Amino acid sequence: MTVILASTSPTRQLLLTNAGVSFTTARPGVDEDRLRSANPQWRPDDVAPALAEAKALAVSGLRPDALVLGADQTLICDHRLYAKPIDKADARKQLVALRGRTHVLHSALCCARHGSVVWRHDARAELTMREWSPAFLDQYIAKLGEDILTTVGGYKVEGLGLQLFSRISGDHSVILGLPLLPLLDFLRSEDEIAS
Repeated sequence: MTVILASTSPTRQLLLTNAGVSFTTARPGVDEDRLRSANPQWRPDDVAPALAEAKALAVSGLRPDALVLGADQTLICDHRLYAKPIDKADARKQLVALRGRTHVLHSALCCARHGSVVWRHDARAELTMREWSPAFLDQYIAKLGEDILTTVGGYKVEGLGLQLFSRISGDHSVILGLPLLPLLDFLRSEDEIAS
């Protein structure tokens, strides 16, 4: 069998590579904004699992012989769902809203084969932003540049974004958007990696 990651995320690719998983990638071609708009009944907790499934099934329809892994991550604070910032002003607004507060990163995985879902997993991590100064935020945004637009919340804890936080609770791979331990267990059960 072939494992296909239905994502172009460099972080997810690096996590799988470092874990010794052989895979290829495919762009899922899922319009996330359209799907969210078409499903106003979705609660914030519904979004990551639904989008992970949509991505897995979209690629599985094109490659039914493969085991396709779809993944998605959302940020939820006080029942509000945050998306990737659209520009630096939006990133600043998100960071200010999260400052001094605890939020949840919800990472969802879905595997599909022959156009059907064969496995799902959801995981969460809690992160608390510290009370950083406006000067720190200015410096942070200047250092990150356009890279601040690549992740929800405008941060990456694997880099300078770690300085935004006072407390992080949860598996590091969940925070990075790909819960590895349950995924590796599933891949072993499917004989995709050695047991």
